[in-house]
Amino acid sequence: MSRRQPLIVMAAGGTGGHMFPAQSLAEHMLREGWRVKLSTDARGARYTGGFPHTTRIEQIASASFARGGVVAKIAAPLRIAGGVIAAMWRMIRDRPDVVIGFGGYPTIPALAAAWILRIPRAVHEQNGVLGRVNRAFASRVDAVACGTWPTDLPEGIEGYHVGNPVRGAVAERAGAGYIPPGDYPMSILVIGGSQGARILSDVVPPAIASLPMAILRNIRVSHQARAEDLERVGAYYAENGIDADVQEFFRDVPARMSEAQLVISRAGASSIADLSVIGRPSILIPYAAAAGDHQTANAKGLKEAGAAIIVPESRLDHTALAQQIETVMTHPDGAAQMAQAALGCGIPDATLQLAQLVEHIAQKGKG
Repeated sequence: MSRRQPLIVMAAGGTGGHMFPAQSLAEHMLREGWRVKLSTDARGARYTGGFPHTTRIEQIASASFARGGVVAKIAAPLRIAGGVIAAMWRMIRDRPDVVIGFGGYPTIPALAAAWILRIPRAVHEQNGVLGRVNRAFASRVDAVACGTWPTDLPEGIEGYHVGNPVRGAVAERAGAGYIPPGDYPMSILVIGGSQGARILSDVVPPAIASLPMAILRNIRVSHQARAEDLERVGAYYAENGIDADVQEFFRDVPARMSEAQLVISRAGASSIADLSVIGRPSILIPYAAAAGDHQTANAKGLKEAGAAIIVPESRLDHTALAQQIETVMTHPDGAAQMAQAALGCGIPDATLQLAQLVEHIAQKGKG
């Protein structure tokens, strides 16, 4: 009789920040002989293109209490309850060995079902401040894995610092050789994330356009912008004679990051992890509306290590940003030191550390 392959159920909300670490863990667990099932919602399903094809992907009903009108808020508990019942039925049928949530409202049904059925369970928090759902489940899981350290945890809760798993395409470029700025073609990568990207589209192009011609003539820009901003951002760069590739979503961010002399970015946990594993200087602009100001917490480690410059949104204008860009692009030794400092903050084996924690919980559950 063949031995049953162990099953892990991963639940993740509909943003890249939640989905990318889940994808990395999925890749690893499949290599180790596990079966992998991903539970998400319709929004999260848009990010599943990079998951291994053997990952079972199921969409499940969930809802947020934070969005929508009165009717949506009243309906939210009913949708969540329906999602929990559906998740319980599937878990009774599939008998998962362990369940892990990566944050976001779509993780509620899977985590609640695992808690009710007493299935070993964990959460992974990417940011320096626990998200609402992970905070709610922190005392109801067997382990809280932390991507950013220190993480602000509820009293009495112990966290395990495993780091933020990065996708295989990022891991392949870990410690990629850095070419400091100089009098030759250079690249600047601008990534804004799905939320709060508009301000980068407003401020970054004029900041780059105002750089001295000695720098500007060598620069190529890769700028990720929201769909509604693509045309105007592309037109601005073109009108100012700047070689720029403007897209809504770059599927080759790791390659572009490894080729960049400088990265201008929000301070999402996945972006911070990518920067520290690949090792690149950055100018970070934390998203001011992020819950608990967690992006500022995320950026703290790189700033303290001398790997990044932080520009708060409240002080962001194209003149100030241009000065910071010029500082990095005219000091090759300093830029190289920033790249090296970023590497010192990275945890390239975060996926392995998280996998070992998950496997320990699963084994403990069997015992």
